[in-house]
Amino acid sequence: MFRIVQLVALAIAVYLAGREAAAFGLESKQEWSQWRGPNRDGQITGAAWPDRLTDNYLEQTWRIPLAPSYSGPIVSAEVVFVTETKDKSTEIVRALSRATGKELWKVEWPGAISVPFFAKRSGDWIRATPAFDGKSLYVAGMRDVLVSLEAKTGKEQWRLDFTKEFSTSLPEFGLVCSPLLDGNALYIQAGNAAVKLDKRTGKVLWRALNNDQGGMMSGGAFSSPVLATVAGRKQLLVQTREQLAGLDPETGKQLWIQNVPSFRGMNILTPVVFGDTIFTSSYQNKSWLYRINKGAAEFTVSQAWENNAQGYMSTPVMIDGHAYLHMGNQRFTCINLQTGERTWTSKPFGKYASLVAQRDRILALDERGVLLLIKANPKEFELLSEKQVSEEETWAHLAIAGDELFIRELNAVVAWRWRTPKGQLGTN
Repeated sequence: MFRIVQLVALAIAVYLAGREAAAFGLESKQEWSQWRGPNRDGQITGAAWPDRLTDNYLEQTWRIPLAPSYSGPIVSAEVVFVTETKDKSTEIVRALSRATGKELWKVEWPGAISVPFFAKRSGDWIRATPAFDGKSLYVAGMRDVLVSLEAKTGKEQWRLDFTKEFSTSLPEFGLVCSPLLDGNALYIQAGNAAVKLDKRTGKVLWRALNNDQGGMMSGGAFSSPVLATVAGRKQLLVQTREQLAGLDPETGKQLWIQNVPSFRGMNILTPVVFGDTIFTSSYQNKSWLYRINKGAAEFTVSQAWENNAQGYMSTPVMIDGHAYLHMGNQRFTCINLQTGERTWTSKPFGKYASLVAQRDRILALDERGVLLLIKANPKEFELLSEKQVSEEETWAHLAIAGDELFIRELNAVVAWRWRTPKGQLGTN
C-alpha cells in the first residue's frame, strides 16, 4: 500500500512539474531570430507571462560586460548573438552560450563612423539588429557593410560593401536598418536604396527607391522593412527617410508610394500592417493610417486617418484593433485603428521603449533600464508591474524567447528568466 502511495505521489509531482514548466515556457527552446521577433511584429506566442515583475517572478541568470551597442540580441535554441563597437574603431560580433553566457566565438573588423554632432549623445556605435536563419548570422555594420557569418563558428562567408558596390557615400548616421530574411532572399535599406540580395552569396538581385544624392537629411534610412500581404498582394513595405512604399519582392517594382511628413528625414518606425492598411508615425509630426487598394490596373494609396500622436523611435504593437504606441513626449497612447481616435494617454516614462506583446500583455523596456508590464486595455492605461532591471541605458530592443528575457544594456548583455514562486503555479 505504501508503495502505491509513493507511486501516486511521484506521478502527481511529475504532472505538477510539467504544468509548471509549461506555464512558463520551459518545455521548448523558442528563438528570437530578427528585429522585433520571430514574425517581425513584436508579438510572441507561448505560455502566459506572470502578472508581476517582482524578484520572486523574474530573476537574473547571467550578465556579460561588452563594449557599447544598440543592436538587439539574437537568440537561437542554444546561442545568444550580440554586437559591439570597441574603442570607436572596431565592430565585434560574439556568440554566447544561452545557458551560461560563456563566449563560444568572437569575430571583429575595422568599422566605425562619427555621427553628426546633434546625434552624438546616442553614440557612434553599431545600431542595426542582425538576422539569423538557423545556419547563418547576417550583421549590418555602421560603414554600410553587410556580413554573413557561419553561426556555428563565426567564419565569414561573404561581405558586401554598399559604398563600393554602388559608389555611394557613407550614410551620415551609419547603416541603421535591420536586415530581413525570406527564404533565400535578404532585404535591407543600404547604399541609399532598398536592396534585395541572395543570402547565400551576397549577390545583389535588385535595387529600388534609389537616392544616390544622399546627404544628412535624406541619405541612408532609419526604418527596417517588412513583408506582408496587403490588398491581396505580397509586398515589401519600405519606409525611407521621407516616403512609404510597397515593392514587388521578386522584381523590386514600385507598386505604390506615399510621402510621409518628416522632420530632418527622421521617419524611424517600422511600418505596421493592419489588414489592408499600414500604420506609421514620425518624429515631431503625426500618426497616419494609409489604405492600400488594388485597382484594375494598379495599386492606389489613400489616407484613412491622421492623429496628432507623435511617434519617435518606438514601433507600436497591434492588439485587437488598437495600436499601443510610445511617443516622442515619453508617454504611451492607445489608438483605435478603425477610427484613428486616441482612447487614452499615459503619464511620461522613458524617452524610448521597445515593445513586445503576448495576448493582452505588453512588456516595454525603456531606456532608463525600467521594464514595464502593461495590460493591453483600450479603455485605460493599466500598468500591472514595473522593475528596474538595469542601472545603465537600455536602448536596444528587448528580446524574449520562451521563459527567458535578454536585455542589451549599453555596456553588457543580461539574461533573465521567469520563475514560479514557491507553492504557486502559472496559468495559461
